[in-house]
Amino acid sequence: MTTSLLWRLPQAAVPVTGRPEAFPVRRVYCVGRNYVDHIREMGEGDERDDPFFFQKPADAVVTDGSAVPYPPHTGDLQFEGELVVAVGREGADVAASDALGHVFGFAAGIDLTRRDRQRDCRAMAHPWEAGKSFDHSAPCGPIVPAAEATGTLDGELRLTVNGELRQRTGLDLMVWKVPEIISHLSRSYRLMPGDLIYTGTPAGVAAVGPGDLIRVEITGLPALTVTIR
Repeated sequence: MTTSLLWRLPQAAVPVTGRPEAFPVRRVYCVGRNYVDHIREMGEGDERDDPFFFQKPADAVVTDGSAVPYPPHTGDLQFEGELVVAVGREGADVAASDALGHVFGFAAGIDLTRRDRQRDCRAMAHPWEAGKSFDHSAPCGPIVPAAEATGTLDGELRLTVNGELRQRTGLDLMVWKVPEIISHLSRSYRLMPGDLIYTGTPAGVAAVGPGDLIRVEITGLPALTVTIR
């Protein structure tokens, strides 16, 4: 007698404002070092370097209101508030002038980072996976379709912890703007519907612990709030 077991893991999905269906997540890409003040804060990289990318697993995505477990193997969990781009159209070698045509929508996000593990990886010239790619490390707020995200790309990002302002920036201060990010990324990967791109963080990153409430607000988008437990 032969027994077979079919195992299907649930797919991560993010709510879309005004729509009953959610946005199914395929891949999560993140941009490193995309604000000059954060590059200076971290003391690494050149302010004119081309953008570089790392990935998180799709099931690292958690949605607004989630309680995020404090991860193992770290004593320095840090927040990074970011604009998230949701890809809605397939493309490779996309020209910057055409890039926004591949965008489904935008959301507020947090790139949670095990900073001590990231520093270890950097010191040993290892990939950043141990510092970046862990469970629950990619909170993402509701996605607003691009046509409805009024003023977002020229707007402001604010992150608070327990009501205290920690990060604030104009999104126009990105070193690489959204069309350039999409164009650069699409030279190395074929972008597909379901991809999320976290576009980098400004200065002000710091450690959080159990009980802390993190809130990200971006012009034209619903706020994202998560609690560390």
